[in-house]
Amino acid sequence: MLQRPRRNRKSPAIRALVEETQLIPSQLIQPIFVRQGTAIQEPIKTLPGSFRLSIDKVLAEVETCLKLGISVFDVFPVVAENLKDKQGTYSYHADNFYLDCIAKIKQNFPESCVMTDVALDPYSSDGHDGIYENGKILNDETLPILANMALAQAQAGADIIGPSDMMDGRVGYIRTHLDKHNYQDVSILSYTAKYASAFYGPFRDALDSAPKYGDKKTYQMSYTNAREALREMELDTAEGADMLMVKPALCYLDIIQLLRQNSHLPIVAYNVSGECAMIHFATQAGFLDYERAVCETLLSIKRAGADAIITYFAKDYATWYKQK
Repeated sequence: MLQRPRRNRKSPAIRALVEETQLIPSQLIQPIFVRQGTAIQEPIKTLPGSFRLSIDKVLAEVETCLKLGISVFDVFPVVAENLKDKQGTYSYHADNFYLDCIAKIKQNFPESCVMTDVALDPYSSDGHDGIYENGKILNDETLPILANMALAQAQAGADIIGPSDMMDGRVGYIRTHLDKHNYQDVSILSYTAKYASAFYGPFRDALDSAPKYGDKKTYQMSYTNAREALREMELDTAEGADMLMVKPALCYLDIIQLLRQNSHLPIVAYNVSGECAMIHFATQAGFLDYERAVCETLLSIKRAGADAIITYFAKDYATWYKQK
């Protein structure tokens, strides 16, 4: 045989030489759940290894991650029920602890990059990403609230705004509002292809943000559709998005690849809570080797075409990478 593919696999040095896909810690984004209080590190039962943290604990977590080579943080607020209302007005109040957390991260670690979440559901008494009225989500009426939320986050020091709400036209509306207030340098990472998925459960437990009525299928995408992702991509790009996201990741590797092949913008994939929880619980049951399963999972997402990955495995992967 003239062709023997195994010759390129015969030693660790040669395997490393011909490695097609590489993932480094700086391409990972660490999600962080922040809540009010001090000295709080509350485990999330449905998402092992993740915690609801008070701001002082968030700062310690950021410092640890920076030392491991992770510099981008996607911060989510855990909002008490008494602060929620139908229009999510607490989201842009000056005394919002979430905005305080953003500011403190940037003050203490100016080299860090803070990404934020823009949607009503953490702040809404209805648990929906937009204004809920008579069984419907009001698209256009939600846009000004999202814009005010984004502006407040930019003023607090956010580097990247992440509209996760899936309202039509929100990227352009937010971009215009930020530019009007001289925040042209603040980036928008749009949740472009966000699917109505069964894999969000632990995240909603973490934020206590599940919808009180109905579901999110009138604004999040159907998992049956791929071409629709291209339409969302074209709209978000035209409206001024700087980066595009696919969420979830593992059941949507084809969508990641589809956007990668059709866009020049960076593609970010969200390895969501349910995907990560499956590996944790399978490991606890003795069915999987945790490190091998995590590495294979993350590399598959990168191989599909993601430039960066939001994942609850970020810190563990960065630790193993540093030990190589």
